[in-house]
Amino acid sequence: MDSAPDLAAQLLADTEFVSDLARYSEKLLTEKFIRRKYNLTDDAWEQLGEDDALVDAIEAEKLRRVRNGSAKRERAQKHIVKGPDILEKIMSDDTQNSRHRVDAVKALDAIAEPGPQATPAMDRFVITIDLGEDQKLTINKPIQPGRLDDNGEIIDATPQETPAAITDRSKWRE
Repeated sequence: MDSAPDLAAQLLADTEFVSDLARYSEKLLTEKFIRRKYNLTDDAWEQLGEDDALVDAIEAEKLRRVRNGSAKRERAQKHIVKGPDILEKIMSDDTQNSRHRVDAVKALDAIAEPGPQATPAMDRFVITIDLGEDQKLTINKPIQPGRLDDNGEIIDATPQETPAAITDRSKWRE
């Protein structure tokens, strides 16, 4: 490995390393994982812990993660995976109240097959033109980058410049 000051400077510039150390301080990653991932010796680990610039960068990253919600989200994800085991224990325990057991079955069923309620609502591009005499022309297509609509066409929803002929009102007839 490089000397400690050079290593600290290299790793300080590595945003993934700083983010991983922020996760380590939040107890989302283990020391063993980080040391193995970055091939850190005992001496290098100790030296990095004494580097004030690195510690400041980690604290700033922790604050950023709290403010944007990623710290909370990752902590919740880490703990929620224990849910099915807990629900299974409730469901299988004959001494539990029947209502609790049924609720555990329903919760496990919802986790196992989330169904349509977990599907995010898709943005749609909808144009309706009233042609008169109770006739309407409607175009209703999904908008998703990289996705095709019902006819296999890509809908591009990026705004484009409006032609000058449309925006120049002096040329409009009254």
